[in-house]
Amino acid sequence: MNRKDIDLSKILVITVNPRVDYTKIAVYRLEKTIFLKMIRHTKDELDHFNSIIDQKQFRTDTVLQALKENEINFNDIKMVMGRGGLIHPVKSGIYEVNEKMKKDLKTFNEQVEDVVNLGGLIADTLAKYFPNAKAYIADPVVVDEFDELARVSGHPLFERKSIFHALNQKYVARMYAKSIGKKYEDLNLIVVNLGGGITVGMHNHGKVIDATYGYDGDGPFSVIGSGSLPVGDVIRACFSGKYTMEEMLEMVRGKGGMVAYLNTDSGYNAEKMIEEGNENARFIFEAMAYQVAKEVGAMYMTITEPVDSILVTGPMANSRTLMRYLMERLPKVSEVHVYPGDDELEGLAYYAYLYLKGEIDLQEYNPS
Repeated sequence: MNRKDIDLSKILVITVNPRVDYTKIAVYRLEKTIFLKMIRHTKDELDHFNSIIDQKQFRTDTVLQALKENEINFNDIKMVMGRGGLIHPVKSGIYEVNEKMKKDLKTFNEQVEDVVNLGGLIADTLAKYFPNAKAYIADPVVVDEFDELARVSGHPLFERKSIFHALNQKYVARMYAKSIGKKYEDLNLIVVNLGGGITVGMHNHGKVIDATYGYDGDGPFSVIGSGSLPVGDVIRACFSGKYTMEEMLEMVRGKGGMVAYLNTDSGYNAEKMIEEGNENARFIFEAMAYQVAKEVGAMYMTITEPVDSILVTGPMANSRTLMRYLMERLPKVSEVHVYPGDDELEGLAYYAYLYLKGEIDLQEYNPS
């Protein structure tokens, strides 16, 4: 792409963020949102597919239909940005979707199938319908900038991995830095992402040198994840004969956390339970805040410099109850700034325009 000759007023950028039961899309012109839609998918629709990856064309077709219904000019679309998935570890940045990436999105982490892997695949499929477009991802969940000390787990067979809400965490951190007139690379920030999963990251001068592992049981428990569990008890449960491997993995992610304690995966429903006087729901929310605050405190110890601010983002940051408990416990030595909701679509668009304006270069996905 020859970026010198691009008239930004004449091109469109599309961003795509697939989630479990919906696909969220946005269209941008001149960095402004001109179309935004959440396309819901019913359980009956998705049950027709044997795997998440098999949903690719179905979800692509629903996106194309939404764009046509709203008269989006396919000829103007230049970039299709998909949320990045579970591929090989990469540096932070923007990547064009290539054959190696598509293969890895389908097969690299078969043992941890996740809807996030559809982002790059849907973007690639969509781009084929637009004459002037290519597909990209930015800051996938496997961005790896860890300090070597952060990789040590306690046993050489089990290295700590960098899998966290990289896109949302880094986007919010950059937006905060811009709001105070500083560069992201000049700050030390602890960023908390409160979603279906919870991750806490230490952003040290533009690099996330440590973060809780967002998939297989590390850090605070969340809506669907158990977080860190007593390892010995887990091992004994594995060999008790009572559970299959799939059932044990679901305890860690999918049916752990709030789902296990309160039998709901909806933060809204859980908050309603609290309003109706459910003491157990209130207690579990307080315990979640307790664990998040404890992890934030641990992140302070990963650097030897002051922490400039704590940033809290994600859908669960909309919960008044959870945020009240969390704010009571967060360390008072740093300012706390809250950015409710998830900004993956905005984050993807942000990277697209950085690239279009020549402020960053394209990275190549070429794992060794």
